[in-house]
Amino acid sequence: MARTEQVLVLEPHHELKFRGPFTDVVTATLKLTNPTERNVCFKVKTTAPRRYCVRPNSGIIDAGNSVNVSVMLQPFDYDPNEKSKHKFMVQSMLAPYDMTDMEGVWKEAKPDELMDSKLRCAFEMPLENDKTRESETNKTVYSSTSSVKTELSSLPKSASASLDDGEVKKIMEECKRLQMEVQRLREENKQIREDDGLRKRKVTSMGAPHSSSSSAMATSAMRDEGLSTRVLALCVLFFVIGVIIGKLAL
Repeated sequence: MARTEQVLVLEPHHELKFRGPFTDVVTATLKLTNPTERNVCFKVKTTAPRRYCVRPNSGIIDAGNSVNVSVMLQPFDYDPNEKSKHKFMVQSMLAPYDMTDMEGVWKEAKPDELMDSKLRCAFEMPLENDKTRESETNKTVYSSTSSVKTELSSLPKSASASLDDGEVKKIMEECKRLQMEVQRLREENKQIREDDGLRKRKVTSMGAPHSSSSSAMATSAMRDEGLSTRVLALCVLFFVIGVIIGKLAL
């Protein structure tokens, strides 16, 4: 006698897929839907009970409702050349109206009242592209984290960690050269002020308006020239120091 056609709707219909790596528990979900107007009893069986943990592995699905069954594959050594021979069977039957003991109902069920559906098991490993993408993502996250840590660290620590002795020596020589340049500019500025004071005293003693005007213009021009030189030198100094600090922070 032919078995009764399965009334439950299974998702997936024919195959349970487990995606590796299989170094930890991998779970696949099997959805059982009861589209009838009767309650339906169900059981989930497997050909490899030691390899899987099924929750729930039995129960009752009310009319028009669904149940999600978690099928948990235990960790194992995966061999891509080995094809999975594991199978699952979903067995079901219409629940009696006066049911009080579900186990008793299964024991007393007649063969023509039982319905079943079978599913294969398939094992899949992540694609190489997925592995590469995951690896690149991890590298990017690590690089960003390292960069943040470097920026938050103090400048001397960053310098000792990121620069070799040759680069440190070059930077120190550049700093000394800039210090000497600043000292030279200071001496020139001092000399300009002294010359300016001397000219003012000469103009005062001579008392000539025209000469005073000419001297004032010359003094103002020299002061402007000295100021421009100092500003230019300071700009160069700040620029070089900014470059050095930028290198140290990287």
